[in-house]
Amino acid sequence: MALPPACAVPSDGPLTARKYPEPLHPYRLPFERDRARILHARAFRRLAGKTQVFTNRYSDHFRSRLTHTMEVAQIARTICRVLGLNEELTEALALVHDIGHPPFGHAGERALDDALKEHGLRFDHNLHALRIVEHFESRYAEFRGLNLTLAVREGIIKHSRDYSAAEHPELAEYFLDQQPPLEAQIIDLADEIAYLTADFDDGFEAEILSLEHTSAGVRLFERFYAPMQEKYAGASEKLIFNEALKRILNALVDDLLEETTRRVRADGIAALEDVRRAPERLVGFSDAMENLRMEAKRYLYANLYNAPELERDHEEAERVTRTLFHAWMADPSLLPPAHLAEIAKEGAPQVVADYIAGMTDQYALTKYREWKEQREE
Repeated sequence: MALPPACAVPSDGPLTARKYPEPLHPYRLPFERDRARILHARAFRRLAGKTQVFTNRYSDHFRSRLTHTMEVAQIARTICRVLGLNEELTEALALVHDIGHPPFGHAGERALDDALKEHGLRFDHNLHALRIVEHFESRYAEFRGLNLTLAVREGIIKHSRDYSAAEHPELAEYFLDQQPPLEAQIIDLADEIAYLTADFDDGFEAEILSLEHTSAGVRLFERFYAPMQEKYAGASEKLIFNEALKRILNALVDDLLEETTRRVRADGIAALEDVRRAPERLVGFSDAMENLRMEAKRYLYANLYNAPELERDHEEAERVTRTLFHAWMADPSLLPPAHLAEIAKEGAPQVVADYIAGMTDQYALTKYREWKEQREE
């Protein structure tokens, strides 16, 4: 299934360029260094305290944003290795892909976006991730940020969506009129595979989803669960479920590998330049699998993400995020000195949003409790 070698991003050349030139490392390639810089970043460590779907009031067994990221990296590396692409670049992109998410999962992100809309701005976790690696991380005496390669910075921006050059002139260096490399395209669908299977797992563990209801509503689940029931008739429901879920994950990866290989060959793609000029992204699922995946995704939205059991968490996320944003907008002097100093350049709404976005769930809750206590004094 390996693709033509020239389709991969090379570990030397223009895409390994950094904003601040650095000498080559004696035994580590540029993307290996990027991977290490991301792993050592404070923002990466904070992912351990950020919600994926379930807050830690449920259980410590559920995925955090960090463990989800690690699962994406494992899936993406496997896909990349089979296709013969640049594994170091792919892993770096997988590890950094969610680094821009705020606390409280997607509920927190919606609340922060809504707060910024009041000031004519928006919150975009990809753009925020770029700000983190270019501006907020401070580990080096010679430059601000992590000084990542161009390929990784491009992948941060373009792995999951396309940006208009007219709307985002500040992103001009990231080839907005071209497709991203295959390594970046892989991240988007490895992310989809990871959270689709993991959220079924956590949803059943939380007893929000049921085997009977899911089997009736999700053809992809029923396709593998029924045979496992027959094969492992004496096993517990949980173990049968695990066997089915593993096969769902494998089926999604297998289909992606086959369909991506088919598209590359059908379009005569032989090099990275061809990938760039393709009319649409080349990494994808077959039509049949995409229909099954979307059916499963819609089921999760209807029965898990928007479940009444999670309503309390969503309401808390919105309340805490909205309250902190308005409190600091009303009195920016309450911000830490480093953030306060940025207001003259970035404006108060952007600075307040940046501060909140960098928080873990627990830190945001702590700041909210402090605000309430001060109001009661």
